[in-house]
Amino acid sequence: MHYDVIVIGMGAMGAATLYQLARRGVRVAGLDRFAPPHDQGSSHGDTRITRQAAGEGAAYVPLALNSQRIWRELEALSGEALFEACGMLMLSDSRMPSRAPGTADYAGDTAALARAFGIEHSLLNAARIRERFPQFAGFGEQAVGYYEPGAGYVRPERAIDVQLRLARQLGADLYPDTAVTAIESRGQGVRVHTRNGSLTADRAIVSAGMWAGDLLGEPFDRLLRVCRQQLFWFALDEPERFAPGSPVYILLHGVADTESCYGFPPLPGENAIKIATEQYADAGDPDAIDRTISQAEIDAMYETHVAGRLLGVSRRAVKTRVCTYTVTPDFGFIIDAHPRLAGVTVVSACSGHGFKHSAGIGEALAMQQCGETGAADVSAFSLARLAGGGH
Repeated sequence: MHYDVIVIGMGAMGAATLYQLARRGVRVAGLDRFAPPHDQGSSHGDTRITRQAAGEGAAYVPLALNSQRIWRELEALSGEALFEACGMLMLSDSRMPSRAPGTADYAGDTAALARAFGIEHSLLNAARIRERFPQFAGFGEQAVGYYEPGAGYVRPERAIDVQLRLARQLGADLYPDTAVTAIESRGQGVRVHTRNGSLTADRAIVSAGMWAGDLLGEPFDRLLRVCRQQLFWFALDEPERFAPGSPVYILLHGVADTESCYGFPPLPGENAIKIATEQYADAGDPDAIDRTISQAEIDAMYETHVAGRLLGVSRRAVKTRVCTYTVTPDFGFIIDAHPRLAGVTVVSACSGHGFKHSAGIGEALAMQQCGETGAADVSAFSLARLAGGGH
């Protein structure tokens, strides 16, 4: 089988790219070692935050805005609810800058980008936070808030499923449960070897997430780290505090990267909130990730990030999940040509904040492939910016 493009990995980035290529009439195939949407990578867990003013940098903002537009288009095509614009509240401490991976003042950078791009937002003092969002009243008098009404959450499993279904309807060939073992450049194209045989194409786009390092070799095997993350759903003692209209939230309550968490309002029919942290100190083998969460980890999460900060939340975890972040040294994306494999484009890793940009990235890649003008600029995510990147 020969294709115009083969997409390797059908998670957030891969599903978006497949759909955008298929809708442009490109002869495209998608491969994945599992059957997406699945819970073995980075694109699961019921909800993902989407924000317009992405404090990680200006290059991300157009991708986030384009993604929100595309999700609304997908909703109209599929009849599925994908994007809930419930607003986002970012809380930080007025006495110190709010650090996050890749930035020394995350809340300040977010507000600055909102001003630069004309994104609707408001800045709140502690009194206004208590008045509008009583569930966060325990954050203290030093709290300052950034509120963005156009933010919210996306349903990741649904979004992936919708894009893959539409891609298939538009002529894409999907190969789930097909692990890729090697990629090689051959003449004017590429050959992709799998455990079930080989496919050829003019080009390949690799969005393999935590398996990208081993698959792509040098320098990616040096640059990419796979970090285990924990997701918790705590039951509510006072659900009235999280009445309809409760926002997603990011709580920045210290100067260290680990002194922060993020979470979501209760989903319809659920009396629990999802809350999670990010950690980048411990990295491991993608095929040996511990998928269990201990009671000690549940207790530590509650004591460190919930108790005294989020009011009306019990310490009883009704559900837990593990996912992974595949991160680069500067916590940015890599979207670039492979330095040694002609015809191969790399779209990994997403460093823990990729889903909100995935639909826009898929569109930008498809527009580039088809020679369309006006694609979102992804040059900020080149491999050359990373030491030893290979360009």
